[in-house]
Amino acid sequence: MSHAVTVKHNFEAAHRLPHLPGKCVSLHGHSWWAEITITAPELASGLVVEFGPFKKAVRAWIDEHLDHGVMLGPTDPLLPLLAAHDCKTHIVEGWPTVENVAGMLASVAADALLTLVRAPGAAVTRVHVQETHVNAATWEAPSPTGAAA
Repeated sequence: MSHAVTVKHNFEAAHRLPHLPGKCVSLHGHSWWAEITITAPELASGLVVEFGPFKKAVRAWIDEHLDHGVMLGPTDPLLPLLAAHDCKTHIVEGWPTVENVAGMLASVAADALLTLVRAPGAAVTRVHVQETHVNAATWEAPSPTGAAA
């Protein structure tokens, strides 16, 4: 048996994917929604993780780095131009696809979890990111044996 909690947060951000064919080569924005799930094998003092501090940490990172900004790939030629005009930019390794944004937020959430009151073994197990009403991606932690769940 295990226990899980999920927190949600939304943000407004632009991105572009110039390395892929199609309309996403153009800079465009979305209203993104992120759901981050923490799972623990047992509860500690009745909880998986304290909601308040976890939400505060994850939401603060998203608001500081992503909200009302532009996510770009590390070699995007727009980076220096936007920086020169004081635009908020964030580099997403491997380009800001919804899949890579989900993985990035999993890493951010895992780092935040390390400093918080939590149950033993509590870990980020799932991050679901929706960039539009019809497009979403999910990152899931590998199973302990390395096999697909």
